[in-house]
Amino acid sequence: MSTEGPNSSPIEPPHRRPKVIKTNQQQVFLYVVLTLLLSLATVWGGRTWLHNSETLTFAVGAPNSDEALFAAKLAALLKNNASRFRIKIVNNPDSAKALAQFDRKQADLAVLRTDAKVPLRARTLAILEHDLLLLLGPGNKKIKSLAELKKKKVAVLAENESSLAFVRSILDIPDGPDAAKTIQMAPQGATLDKLFAPASGFGAVITIVHASKAVRDKAYEQVAKRGGFTLNAIDETKALARKFPGISDETLTAGTLSASPEIPDDDLETIGLEWLLVAQSRMSATTAGDLARIVYENKPALGLDNGFASRIEPASVEKDAYVMAHQGAADYINDDTKSFMDKYSDLMYLGAAALSVIGSIFAAIYAKITRIAPEKAGELSTAVLDVGERIEHAHSLDQLECLQDELEGILRGAVIGLRDGTISTDGLDTFKLGYEFVRDEIGMRRDYLKRHCADADKVAQDTAPSQHDESNVVVVKTAQSA
Repeated sequence: MSTEGPNSSPIEPPHRRPKVIKTNQQQVFLYVVLTLLLSLATVWGGRTWLHNSETLTFAVGAPNSDEALFAAKLAALLKNNASRFRIKIVNNPDSAKALAQFDRKQADLAVLRTDAKVPLRARTLAILEHDLLLLLGPGNKKIKSLAELKKKKVAVLAENESSLAFVRSILDIPDGPDAAKTIQMAPQGATLDKLFAPASGFGAVITIVHASKAVRDKAYEQVAKRGGFTLNAIDETKALARKFPGISDETLTAGTLSASPEIPDDDLETIGLEWLLVAQSRMSATTAGDLARIVYENKPALGLDNGFASRIEPASVEKDAYVMAHQGAADYINDDTKSFMDKYSDLMYLGAAALSVIGSIFAAIYAKITRIAPEKAGELSTAVLDVGERIEHAHSLDQLECLQDELEGILRGAVIGLRDGTISTDGLDTFKLGYEFVRDEIGMRRDYLKRHCADADKVAQDTAPSQHDESNVVVVKTAQSA
């Protein structure tokens, strides 16, 4: 027998909770991907910025000087190879003025010969060239020592006046009228034949020439065939090197100047000077090392047509070197193979910093703005009490069972949420109290409905026989009347 009343209302389905975990996991995944992408973009942008940001000022002498031509070749090489370096060439009247500019920290690079005044902050990146001092005597006359030259009229055949000052310094001849008469620059355009002619009056010629040019110059061989000169050794090389630290010991192998006749006919000792590519000591080791590597790896492309810089050598890394090697160049020379960390450490540090900053920003956005916070257990009490308010409107056991199922669904959801983190324990005691209260109310309502149903059935049973008797009396009376 159904006890549904006319006022019974349909039971609302349980409220579905949002899929908090899935949504939050999607947000976390999205933010991780964005962090990685933005970090990569930052590293790429930083690398691009660094790649095109380093402009080095190169102080040189006159535009047609060897160092100026070398600087122009280096600038063109860097540009053609899409290097991160750019060279800005600044010309000066001469090499001395260029070194003065470098010494004032107005240039990053310069070229110096080791007989020049070396700036305090200069550090070597590479040895570009060697200059040889060739002591030549007319005909077959040998010159036994440099001391003999003080008694002779000597011509200095070189490209600039600095070589004249160098010769006078090694011969220990002070500047003055006597020095100008004894040691003088060869006239412009003079040849060895003219200088050794009796009319010239020169008893010796000192030539200061690039080693690479001396090997190529066929003029020595042509003059030698005419018996025009004798190449003399300089026995005081070690003493001179001690007295003048910028001087280097040089050895001319047999046939260096002339193959036929062979000059020298055996290895010959002389002195020389070095041309150094120098950088400021404050230049970073990475920049210096990269620049030195480029110079070493592109030696054939940097040599001039006249032979200058055609035999580039690594900088001397010895502690007693005349000009100390830059630390970056020394690191590259000592260990040509860089490790992965050495090569990409700057980018790795930049990437780590980008990851940290960008990750922190996204973590803050997730925690404060976009994250779906777990539902508090206390907030479920509202749904429980809502079930409790509908208990008095349940007029049948079926309706009450629906409410019981809804209450159990809320409890089941709360247990699952507490397990997976979508529901927090905030207000859990309130939820438990409300659940127990509504559960008891449902129990009492169920007892009431059961009692109500039992009373209704009893009344129905009591009224049913009296109605049967009355019907029988009516039948009897009707029969009697008939």
